[in-house]
Amino acid sequence: MSEVGAKPILQLRKICKKFGDFTAVNNINLEIGAGEFFTIVGPSGSGKTTLIRLLVGMDQPTDGDILLRDKRLNDVPANQRPTCMVFQSLALFPHKTVGENIEFSMKISGVDGAARKERANELMKQLRLPLEYYSKNVNQCSGGERQRIALARALAFDPQILFFDEPLASLDFRLRKTLEKELKDIHRETGKTFVYITHSLEEAMVMSDRIGIMRRGSIVQVGTPHEIYNRPRNKFVAQFMGEVNTLEVRRSGEASVCSTGDGQQFQVAGIPAEFQSGHLIIRPEAVKIGEAAQGLENTVRGKLFNSYSLGSRLQYQVRSTSGDSPWLVEMLQDEPYTGELDDEVVIGWRKEDSILVSD
Repeated sequence: MSEVGAKPILQLRKICKKFGDFTAVNNINLEIGAGEFFTIVGPSGSGKTTLIRLLVGMDQPTDGDILLRDKRLNDVPANQRPTCMVFQSLALFPHKTVGENIEFSMKISGVDGAARKERANELMKQLRLPLEYYSKNVNQCSGGERQRIALARALAFDPQILFFDEPLASLDFRLRKTLEKELKDIHRETGKTFVYITHSLEEAMVMSDRIGIMRRGSIVQVGTPHEIYNRPRNKFVAQFMGEVNTLEVRRSGEASVCSTGDGQQFQVAGIPAEFQSGHLIIRPEAVKIGEAAQGLENTVRGKLFNSYSLGSRLQYQVRSTSGDSPWLVEMLQDEPYTGELDDEVVIGWRKEDSILVSD
């Protein structure tokens, strides 16, 4: 992770990219610190792939500047930049061995054979690839091994920044979870700056120092995983971060109370002075049910409609008597609610767990 206050290695200043009348990337300003693991995440069509193509030099911005250590990169071709890209397809040479793939950039740069092999062996050890794989054809390697080979090839180039374009998207769940942790470990071991593109919020949360969330060509919020999860800037970010309970509300006459259209009132720990209307967000894990809800500042009555097993957690759906959208409640498997379906229940949450966001 980059040091607090470290000078940015990469700066984006008012970056725009247009294709005819369509604006794919719109006025992005961003700074990424040296040694940081920064992830850009967003739904399909949000502009994240276009942005990464601009950063690696595959496309040029229509407006704005990209600076690497204060040097303008806009017109520098991709093959002349001190950066490297790991593609979703990996782009390994299928007719070459593991060693030949890893050594490719060094061979192009004129590094002699002995030095190339020594560096390739170092990287294979670091990425937990058996040294006997050096002469093995890449087509004989598993998906996880091919991921490590592609990363070793990128590191052999000794880039200042490594860019990743959804490299884990095509892998099965178990292997993907393993490689998420390995990538985070490799980032720590190498100290390199990683800029990672994904549509998977889960990947972003596991690996990143900071996350930038994109929507419709713009970055709508940047922060640590903790900051974005607990202090979303708007309804889109809150819902993108996972299932939430959402109510449309407006400011009430009281300093810490907001109201729904049908007159329900809920307490919030602190309503910003500028807030007039928007949405009240309550995360399912913050909602209590039954006896645990008694005495909380905010309560809702309803019927227990269904329950779902989510691995280590249980999720309950409660349909309120006021006719709101179904409420979701989550708790640990070893602390289940013991009521029956169709029971009359009370759910509640603390005012500190009420999150107000704009539209």
